[in-house]
Amino acid sequence: MALRIYAPATSANISVGFDSLGAAISPIDGSLLGDVVEIDDCKTAFELESVGRFVKKLPREKEKNIVYQAYVLFSENLKLRGGKVKKLRLTLEKNMPIGSGLGSSACSIVAALVALNQFHQNPFSKMELLAMMGQLEGRVSGGVHYDNVAPSYLGGLQLMVENQGEICQPLPFFENWYWVLAYPGIKVSTAKARAILPESYSRADIVAQARYLGSFIHACHTKQEKLATAMMKDVIAEPYREKLLPNFAEIKQQCKSQGALSVGISGSGPTMYAIAPDFDTANKLSSYLENNYLQNDSGFVHICKVDKVGARELG
Repeated sequence: MALRIYAPATSANISVGFDSLGAAISPIDGSLLGDVVEIDDCKTAFELESVGRFVKKLPREKEKNIVYQAYVLFSENLKLRGGKVKKLRLTLEKNMPIGSGLGSSACSIVAALVALNQFHQNPFSKMELLAMMGQLEGRVSGGVHYDNVAPSYLGGLQLMVENQGEICQPLPFFENWYWVLAYPGIKVSTAKARAILPESYSRADIVAQARYLGSFIHACHTKQEKLATAMMKDVIAEPYREKLLPNFAEIKQQCKSQGALSVGISGSGPTMYAIAPDFDTANKLSSYLENNYLQNDSGFVHICKVDKVGARELG
């Protein structure tokens, strides 16, 4: 019987935590904003198929597909353990737009590696698997970072620590928040979005970034919602990346005027997030973003909550 693994979308950085914070996100209507990988027995050594809404955006060459690369990396590591790779077939259901700022590559990587690990009776621990996920993500974005793969895999709001044998640790979050995610339908490559950033920052920016991030984490632990949202400022990426997003400054200001607690760029963009304190405000923000931020028929808006579970088997 085939095994189906879903890995949810993510919103990385959350303005204040560049490369350090990420949250798993799922729509409240139950739709799958994330990728699904199905794994099953196969008569040949390995087969790969890709289906789904955004399948046409994937590379045609099998070797360039990140799910194929996940299979190769998993196989190499398993053989080093003395394990034997089963004959199997992988099917990627690509529900996520590429270059969206929602952890599209991370979803594929996480779903594939969780499926492969479970199919082989879980030979690797969570941190071992997460290290592989980061390695693969680095091939896509040009540098190893875990702020998408960690929350997609483990769920919740994750802080990257990368110390004492731990890659990340969960943070408490505000469960009343609704996350309105708006993808305009255009692509911003992660590599391009990183290349646009300066190589160095002023001392004032570094001090401000440290204060904002430290205060945000403190606010999460002490349940100070107003302090948390006041500290969700981005001095690292947003001032440079906002030019990559359509009419970002005006859209952000309008969302704030309509009750958003915080507004920013999801990951490297072009998806925007707006946090609402209640469903009515979330609905209002959703309608505004649908009418003013979407650029074509590929765009969408979802009202979401933080996904506490992360990657999981679908029935």
